[in-house]
Amino acid sequence: MKTNGRTRVVVTGMGTVNPLGKTLDEYWDGLIEGRSGARTVEGSYATDKLATKFACEVHGFDPQEYMDRKAAQRMARFSQLAVAASGMALTDSGLDLAKEDSFRVGVDMGTGIGGFIEMTNGAISYATKGRLNPLYAPMIIPNMAAASVAMNFHLRGPNTTVTTACAASTHTLGDAARIIQHGDADVMLAGGAEASLCEVGITSFNSIRALSTRNDAPEKASRPFDRDRDGFVPGEGAGTLVLESIEHATSRGARIYGEVLGFALTCDAFHQVAPDETGEAPARAITLAIKDAGIEPSDIDYVNAHGTSTGLNDAAETRALKKALGDHAYKVAISSTKSMIGHLLGAAGAVEAIATFLSINRGIVHPTINYENPDPACDLDYVPNQARRMDVRIAISNGFGFGGHNAVVVLKKFEE
Repeated sequence: MKTNGRTRVVVTGMGTVNPLGKTLDEYWDGLIEGRSGARTVEGSYATDKLATKFACEVHGFDPQEYMDRKAAQRMARFSQLAVAASGMALTDSGLDLAKEDSFRVGVDMGTGIGGFIEMTNGAISYATKGRLNPLYAPMIIPNMAAASVAMNFHLRGPNTTVTTACAASTHTLGDAARIIQHGDADVMLAGGAEASLCEVGITSFNSIRALSTRNDAPEKASRPFDRDRDGFVPGEGAGTLVLESIEHATSRGARIYGEVLGFALTCDAFHQVAPDETGEAPARAITLAIKDAGIEPSDIDYVNAHGTSTGLNDAAETRALKKALGDHAYKVAISSTKSMIGHLLGAAGAVEAIATFLSINRGIVHPTINYENPDPACDLDYVPNQARRMDVRIAISNGFGFGGHNAVVVLKKFEE
Protein backbone atom coordinates (compact mmCIF):
# COMPACT_ATOMS: atom_id res chain seq x y z
CA MET A 1 0.00 0.00 0.00
CA LYS A 2 1.56 3.26 -1.11
CA THR A 3 0.94 7.01 -0.98
CA ASN A 4 2.58 9.20 -3.62
CA GLY A 5 4.21 6.03 -4.91
CA ARG A 6 5.88 5.34 -1.53
CA THR A 7 5.37 2.73 1.14
CA ARG A 8 3.18 4.12 3.89
CA VAL A 9 4.84 4.25 7.30
CA VAL A 10 2.71 4.02 10.42
CA VAL A 11 3.32 4.28 14.17
CA THR A 12 2.22 1.30 16.25
CA GLY A 13 3.90 1.82 19.61
CA MET A 14 5.13 4.65 21.82
CA GLY A 15 7.01 4.92 25.08
CA THR A 16 8.46 7.77 27.10
CA VAL A 17 10.21 8.62 30.34
CA ASN A 18 10.06 12.35 30.95
CA PRO A 19 9.54 14.95 33.70
CA LEU A 20 5.75 14.47 33.66
CA GLY A 21 5.75 10.70 33.97
CA LYS A 22 7.11 7.28 33.16
CA THR A 23 4.09 5.98 31.25
CA LEU A 24 2.05 7.32 28.35
CA ASP A 25 -0.95 7.90 30.59
CA GLU A 26 1.05 9.79 33.21
CA TYR A 27 2.55 11.92 30.48
CA TRP A 28 -0.80 12.60 28.84
CA ASP A 29 -2.54 13.44 32.11
CA GLY A 30 0.20 15.94 32.96
CA LEU A 31 -0.06 17.58 29.55
CA ILE A 32 -3.82 17.93 29.58
CA GLU A 33 -3.82 19.21 33.15
CA GLY A 34 -1.22 21.82 32.16
CA ARG A 35 1.20 20.66 34.84
CA SER A 36 4.78 21.94 34.94
CA GLY A 37 7.61 19.47 35.51
CA ALA A 38 10.02 22.19 36.64
CA ARG A 39 11.29 22.02 40.21
CA THR A 40 14.13 23.44 42.27
CA VAL A 41 17.02 20.97 42.08
CA GLU A 42 17.56 19.23 45.41
CA GLY A 43 20.48 16.87 45.71
CA SER A 44 21.11 15.56 42.20
CA TYR A 45 23.81 18.19 41.61
CA ALA A 46 25.06 21.31 43.39
CA THR A 47 23.41 24.56 42.35
CA ASP A 48 25.06 27.10 44.66
CA LYS A 49 27.27 28.45 41.86
CA LEU A 50 24.57 28.29 39.17
CA ALA A 51 22.41 31.10 37.84
CA THR A 52 19.66 28.55 37.11
CA LYS A 53 18.81 26.44 40.14
CA PHE A 54 15.88 24.46 38.76
CA ALA A 55 15.23 21.93 36.02
CA CYS A 56 12.73 19.45 34.61
CA GLU A 57 14.17 16.23 36.03
CA VAL A 58 12.97 12.65 35.74
CA HIS A 59 12.39 11.71 39.37
CA GLY A 60 12.27 8.16 40.70
CA PHE A 61 13.80 6.49 37.66
CA ASP A 62 15.19 3.06 38.54
CA PRO A 63 16.90 1.50 35.51
CA GLN A 64 16.58 -1.97 37.04
CA GLU A 65 12.83 -1.78 36.45
CA TYR A 66 13.60 -1.85 32.72
CA MET A 67 16.84 -3.79 32.27
CA ASP A 68 19.34 -6.11 33.88
CA ARG A 69 21.42 -4.56 36.65
CA LYS A 70 24.76 -5.37 35.05
CA ALA A 71 23.62 -3.99 31.72
CA ALA A 72 22.45 -0.78 33.41
CA GLN A 73 25.81 -0.34 35.12
CA ARG A 74 27.49 -0.28 31.72
CA MET A 75 25.26 2.49 30.43
CA ALA A 76 25.21 6.24 30.86
CA ARG A 77 21.91 7.66 32.07
CA PHE A 78 20.85 8.78 28.59
CA SER A 79 21.22 5.20 27.33
CA GLN A 80 19.27 3.84 30.29
CA LEU A 81 16.43 6.23 29.51
CA ALA A 82 16.50 5.19 25.84
CA VAL A 83 16.27 1.50 26.70
CA ALA A 84 13.40 2.16 29.12
CA ALA A 85 11.38 4.19 26.58
CA SER A 86 12.09 1.67 23.82
CA GLY A 87 10.98 -1.27 25.94
CA MET A 88 7.70 0.49 26.69
CA ALA A 89 7.21 1.32 23.02
CA LEU A 90 7.81 -2.29 21.97
CA THR A 91 5.35 -3.55 24.58
CA ASP A 92 2.83 -0.93 23.48
CA SER A 93 3.22 -2.02 19.85
CA GLY A 94 2.42 -5.66 20.56
CA LEU A 95 5.36 -6.79 18.42
CA ASP A 96 6.54 -10.34 19.06
CA LEU A 97 10.23 -9.99 18.37
CA ALA A 98 10.67 -13.76 18.43
CA LYS A 99 8.64 -13.87 15.21
CA GLU A 100 10.57 -11.07 13.51
CA ASP A 101 13.69 -11.23 11.38
CA SER A 102 16.10 -9.36 13.68
CA PHE A 103 17.92 -7.97 10.63
CA ARG A 104 14.66 -6.27 9.53
CA VAL A 105 14.17 -4.37 12.81
CA GLY A 106 16.38 -1.32 13.30
CA VAL A 107 17.01 1.60 15.62
CA ASP A 108 17.48 5.33 14.94
CA MET A 109 18.18 7.39 18.07
CA GLY A 110 18.83 11.09 18.47
CA THR A 111 20.80 12.86 21.15
CA GLY A 112 22.31 16.28 21.43
CA ILE A 113 25.22 15.47 23.71
CA GLY A 114 25.35 11.80 24.74
CA GLY A 115 26.73 10.83 28.14
CA PHE A 116 27.47 14.34 29.32
CA ILE A 117 27.04 13.69 33.04
CA GLU A 118 29.37 10.71 32.90
CA MET A 119 31.80 12.60 30.66
CA THR A 120 31.99 15.43 33.18
CA ASN A 121 32.30 13.19 36.24
CA GLY A 122 34.96 11.08 34.55
CA ALA A 123 37.03 14.10 33.61
CA ILE A 124 36.85 15.41 37.17
CA SER A 125 37.84 12.00 38.54
CA TYR A 126 40.84 11.78 36.24
CA ALA A 127 41.93 15.35 36.95
CA THR A 128 41.68 15.01 40.74
CA LYS A 129 42.37 11.33 41.39
CA GLY A 130 44.06 10.06 38.26
CA ARG A 131 41.36 7.39 37.85
CA LEU A 132 38.91 6.71 35.03
CA ASN A 133 36.16 4.14 34.62
CA PRO A 134 37.42 1.51 32.12
CA LEU A 135 34.09 1.86 30.30
CA TYR A 136 34.36 5.66 30.12
CA ALA A 137 34.63 5.86 26.32
CA PRO A 138 31.85 3.42 25.38
CA MET A 139 29.51 4.88 27.99
CA ILE A 140 29.69 8.50 26.87
CA ILE A 141 29.73 8.35 23.07
CA PRO A 142 26.43 9.45 21.49
CA ASN A 143 25.76 6.24 19.52
CA MET A 144 25.50 4.17 22.69
CA ALA A 145 21.80 4.87 23.23
CA ALA A 146 20.98 3.27 19.86
CA ALA A 147 23.53 0.52 20.42
CA SER A 148 22.18 -0.23 23.91
CA VAL A 149 18.62 -0.47 22.62
CA ALA A 150 19.76 -2.85 19.89
CA MET A 151 21.76 -5.02 22.31
CA ASN A 152 19.00 -5.10 24.91
CA PHE A 153 16.35 -6.27 22.42
CA HIS A 154 18.64 -8.04 19.92
CA LEU A 155 17.74 -5.80 16.98
CA ARG A 156 20.25 -6.30 14.16
CA GLY A 157 18.78 -4.09 11.44
CA PRO A 158 19.91 -0.58 10.44
CA ASN A 159 21.24 1.26 13.48
CA THR A 160 22.05 4.96 13.36
CA THR A 161 22.50 7.95 15.64
CA VAL A 162 21.54 11.53 14.81
CA THR A 163 23.21 14.42 16.65
CA THR A 164 21.60 17.46 15.05
CA ALA A 165 21.27 19.10 18.46
CA CYS A 166 17.68 19.86 19.47
CA ALA A 167 16.36 18.76 16.08
CA ALA A 168 17.83 15.27 16.51
CA SER A 169 14.86 13.09 17.38
CA THR A 170 12.50 14.87 14.98
CA HIS A 171 15.22 14.07 12.45
CA THR A 172 15.21 10.37 13.47
CA LEU A 173 11.50 10.02 12.72
CA GLY A 174 12.01 11.15 9.15
CA ASP A 175 15.16 9.10 8.66
CA ALA A 176 13.55 5.96 10.07
CA ALA A 177 10.50 6.38 7.84
CA ARG A 178 12.74 6.66 4.80
CA ILE A 179 14.70 3.54 5.80
CA ILE A 180 11.42 1.63 5.77
CA GLN A 181 10.32 3.24 2.51
CA HIS A 182 13.64 2.30 0.94
CA GLY A 183 12.99 -1.33 1.88
CA ASP A 184 15.89 -1.71 4.33
CA ALA A 185 13.70 -2.56 7.32
CA ASP A 186 10.14 -3.54 8.18
CA VAL A 187 10.25 -1.99 11.65
CA MET A 188 12.28 0.90 13.08
CA LEU A 189 12.48 2.21 16.62
CA ALA A 190 12.90 5.97 16.27
CA GLY A 191 13.41 8.38 19.11
CA GLY A 192 15.84 10.25 21.29
CA ALA A 193 17.35 10.41 24.74
CA GLU A 194 19.10 13.10 26.75
CA ALA A 195 20.52 13.38 30.26
CA SER A 196 22.86 16.32 30.68
CA LEU A 197 21.64 17.89 33.93
CA CYS A 198 24.79 18.63 35.90
CA GLU A 199 26.78 21.67 37.01
CA VAL A 200 28.87 21.89 33.85
CA GLY A 201 25.86 21.33 31.61
CA ILE A 202 23.81 24.08 33.25
CA THR A 203 26.79 26.46 33.38
CA SER A 204 27.44 25.96 29.67
CA PHE A 205 23.92 27.06 28.80
CA ASN A 206 23.94 29.87 31.36
CA SER A 207 27.12 31.22 29.78
CA ILE A 208 25.27 31.86 26.53
CA ARG A 209 22.22 33.18 28.38
CA ALA A 210 19.98 30.47 27.00
CA LEU A 211 18.32 29.45 30.29
CA SER A 212 15.62 31.03 32.38
CA THR A 213 16.78 32.28 35.77
CA ARG A 214 13.31 32.53 37.30
CA ASN A 215 14.48 30.73 40.45
CA ASP A 216 11.67 32.08 42.61
CA ALA A 217 8.98 30.39 40.48
CA PRO A 218 10.37 27.44 38.48
CA GLU A 219 6.93 26.23 37.43
CA LYS A 220 6.38 29.60 35.73
CA ALA A 221 9.78 29.73 34.03
CA SER A 222 9.02 27.98 30.75
CA ARG A 223 6.66 30.38 28.97
CA PRO A 224 6.93 29.95 25.20
CA PHE A 225 5.70 32.86 23.08
CA ASP A 226 4.96 34.95 26.18
CA ARG A 227 6.34 38.48 26.21
CA ASP A 228 8.19 37.88 29.50
CA ARG A 229 10.02 34.67 28.52
CA ASP A 230 13.65 34.73 29.62
CA GLY A 231 15.07 31.43 28.39
CA PHE A 232 14.39 27.71 28.29
CA VAL A 233 14.18 25.29 31.21
CA PRO A 234 16.66 22.39 30.97
CA GLY A 235 15.16 18.92 31.03
CA GLU A 236 15.96 15.25 30.54
CA GLY A 237 14.14 12.19 29.28
CA ALA A 238 13.57 9.88 26.35
CA GLY A 239 10.91 8.96 23.85
CA THR A 240 10.65 6.12 21.32
CA LEU A 241 8.13 5.44 18.57
CA VAL A 242 7.77 2.13 16.73
CA LEU A 243 7.48 2.71 12.99
CA GLU A 244 6.38 -0.01 10.56
CA SER A 245 5.46 -0.35 6.94
CA ILE A 246 1.69 -0.46 6.71
CA GLU A 247 1.86 -3.93 5.17
CA HIS A 248 3.81 -5.25 8.14
CA ALA A 249 1.54 -3.56 10.68
CA THR A 250 -1.72 -4.68 9.12
CA SER A 251 -0.49 -8.22 8.55
CA ARG A 252 -0.18 -8.69 12.30
CA GLY A 253 -3.33 -6.77 13.16
CA ALA A 254 -1.51 -3.96 14.94
CA ARG A 255 -3.22 -1.00 16.57
CA ILE A 256 -2.09 2.08 14.59
CA TYR A 257 -1.65 5.54 16.16
CA GLY A 258 -1.12 7.34 12.88
CA GLU A 259 1.11 7.85 9.89
CA VAL A 260 4.40 9.65 9.27
CA LEU A 261 3.34 11.45 6.13
CA GLY A 262 6.13 13.92 5.32
CA PHE A 263 9.59 15.06 6.37
CA ALA A 264 12.14 17.73 5.51
CA LEU A 265 15.44 19.19 6.68
CA THR A 266 17.09 22.57 6.15
CA CYS A 267 19.84 24.59 7.80
CA ASP A 268 19.97 28.27 8.72
CA ALA A 269 23.72 28.41 7.92
CA PHE A 270 23.70 31.49 10.11
CA HIS A 271 25.04 31.18 13.69
CA GLN A 272 26.18 28.60 16.22
CA VAL A 273 23.38 29.18 18.73
CA ALA A 274 21.08 31.93 17.47
CA PRO A 275 18.36 31.32 14.88
CA ASP A 276 18.12 33.43 11.75
CA GLU A 277 15.47 35.90 12.90
CA THR A 278 13.86 35.96 9.44
CA GLY A 279 12.67 32.37 9.91
CA GLU A 280 13.45 31.66 6.25
CA ALA A 281 15.15 28.27 6.66
CA PRO A 282 12.64 26.71 9.10
CA ALA A 283 9.85 28.06 6.89
CA ARG A 284 11.41 26.25 3.95
CA ALA A 285 11.59 23.05 6.02
CA ILE A 286 7.88 23.33 6.83
CA THR A 287 7.05 24.00 3.18
CA LEU A 288 9.15 21.07 1.96
CA ALA A 289 7.67 18.70 4.56
CA ILE A 290 4.16 19.69 3.46
CA LYS A 291 5.16 19.12 -0.16
CA ASP A 292 6.70 15.76 0.75
CA ALA A 293 3.40 14.81 2.40
CA GLY A 294 1.43 15.70 -0.73
CA ILE A 295 -0.87 18.10 1.09
CA GLU A 296 -1.57 21.83 1.25
CA PRO A 297 -0.81 24.29 4.08
CA SER A 298 -4.54 24.62 4.68
CA ASP A 299 -4.71 20.91 5.55
CA ILE A 300 -2.73 21.46 8.76
CA ASP A 301 -4.92 21.37 11.87
CA TYR A 302 -2.30 21.59 14.58
CA VAL A 303 1.35 22.53 15.07
CA ASN A 304 3.43 21.13 17.89
CA ALA A 305 5.90 23.98 18.02
CA HIS A 306 9.57 23.86 18.88
CA GLY A 307 8.62 26.67 21.26
CA THR A 308 11.65 26.88 23.53
CA SER A 309 10.71 29.99 25.58
CA THR A 310 13.72 31.95 24.32
CA GLY A 311 13.29 35.41 22.90
CA LEU A 312 14.84 34.78 19.49
CA ASN A 313 13.55 31.27 18.82
CA ASP A 314 9.87 31.88 19.53
CA ALA A 315 9.73 34.99 17.38
CA ALA A 316 11.63 33.31 14.54
CA GLU A 317 9.37 30.24 14.66
CA THR A 318 6.30 32.47 14.53
CA ARG A 319 7.70 34.17 11.43
CA ALA A 320 8.50 30.80 9.89
CA LEU A 321 4.95 29.57 10.40
CA LYS A 322 3.55 32.70 8.79
CA LYS A 323 5.88 32.33 5.80
CA ALA A 324 5.09 28.65 5.32
CA LEU A 325 1.36 28.62 6.08
CA GLY A 326 0.35 32.08 4.93
CA ASP A 327 -3.00 33.28 6.28
CA HIS A 328 -3.69 29.77 7.56
CA ALA A 329 -1.09 30.38 10.27
CA TYR A 330 -3.67 32.50 12.07
CA LYS A 331 -6.24 29.67 11.95
CA VAL A 332 -4.15 26.73 13.09
CA ALA A 333 -3.81 25.67 16.75
CA ILE A 334 -0.21 25.79 18.03
CA SER A 335 1.18 24.64 21.35
CA SER A 336 4.54 24.02 22.99
CA THR A 337 5.11 20.84 24.98
CA LYS A 338 8.27 22.45 26.38
CA SER A 339 6.12 24.77 28.46
CA MET A 340 5.55 21.74 30.70
CA ILE A 341 8.45 19.31 30.26
CA GLY A 342 11.20 21.84 29.61
CA HIS A 343 13.70 21.38 26.83
CA LEU A 344 14.82 17.78 26.43
CA LEU A 345 17.38 18.80 23.79
CA GLY A 346 17.97 15.82 21.47
CA ALA A 347 15.04 13.91 22.98
CA ALA A 348 12.56 16.76 22.57
CA GLY A 349 11.28 15.94 19.09
CA ALA A 350 10.35 12.33 19.82
CA VAL A 351 8.64 13.14 23.12
CA GLU A 352 6.73 15.95 21.39
CA ALA A 353 5.76 13.69 18.46
CA ILE A 354 4.30 11.28 21.00
CA ALA A 355 2.20 14.12 22.42
CA THR A 356 1.08 14.98 18.89
CA PHE A 357 -0.02 11.43 18.09
CA LEU A 358 -1.90 11.27 21.39
CA SER A 359 -3.70 14.48 20.41
CA ILE A 360 -4.55 13.01 17.02
CA ASN A 361 -6.01 9.91 18.66
CA ARG A 362 -7.79 11.55 21.58
CA GLY A 363 -9.20 14.67 19.96
CA ILE A 364 -7.66 17.18 22.33
CA VAL A 365 -4.52 19.31 22.20
CA HIS A 366 -2.53 20.31 25.22
CA PRO A 367 -2.01 23.96 26.14
CA THR A 368 0.99 26.24 26.14
CA ILE A 369 1.10 27.02 29.84
CA ASN A 370 2.34 30.26 31.40
CA TYR A 371 1.12 32.26 28.41
CA GLU A 372 0.04 35.40 30.26
CA ASN A 373 1.33 38.44 28.40
CA PRO A 374 1.00 38.54 24.60
CA ASP A 375 4.08 39.44 22.59
CA PRO A 376 3.42 41.51 19.44
CA ALA A 377 6.10 39.42 17.69
CA CYS A 378 4.22 36.23 18.58
CA ASP A 379 0.63 36.82 17.56
CA LEU A 380 -0.71 33.38 16.62
CA ASP A 381 -3.04 30.97 18.47
CA TYR A 382 -0.81 29.19 21.00
CA VAL A 383 -3.67 27.38 22.83
CA PRO A 384 -3.01 29.37 26.01
CA ASN A 385 -3.19 27.67 29.41
CA GLN A 386 -6.14 25.34 28.79
CA ALA A 387 -6.35 22.14 26.74
CA ARG A 388 -8.64 22.35 23.74
CA ARG A 389 -10.93 19.70 22.32
CA MET A 390 -10.62 19.57 18.55
CA ASP A 391 -10.32 17.08 15.74
CA VAL A 392 -6.72 16.76 14.59
CA ARG A 393 -6.35 14.97 11.28
CA ILE A 394 -2.98 16.35 10.17
CA ALA A 395 -0.31 17.97 12.33
CA ILE A 396 3.28 19.09 12.01
CA SER A 397 5.96 18.84 14.66
CA ASN A 398 8.93 21.19 14.50
CA GLY A 399 12.45 20.60 15.79
CA PHE A 400 15.15 23.26 15.52
CA GLY A 401 18.67 22.98 16.91
CA PHE A 402 21.90 24.81 17.60
CA GLY A 403 23.91 25.12 14.43
CA GLY A 404 20.75 26.06 12.54
CA HIS A 405 19.42 22.52 12.07
CA ASN A 406 15.73 22.43 11.15
CA ALA A 407 13.64 19.25 11.02
CA VAL A 408 9.91 19.02 10.41
CA VAL A 409 7.63 15.98 10.30
CA VAL A 410 4.04 15.80 9.10
CA LEU A 411 1.92 13.38 11.14
CA LYS A 412 -1.53 12.14 10.15
CA LYS A 413 -4.48 10.31 11.62
CA PHE A 414 -4.62 6.75 10.30
CA GLU A 415 -7.13 6.22 7.53
CA GLU A 416 -7.23 2.96 5.60
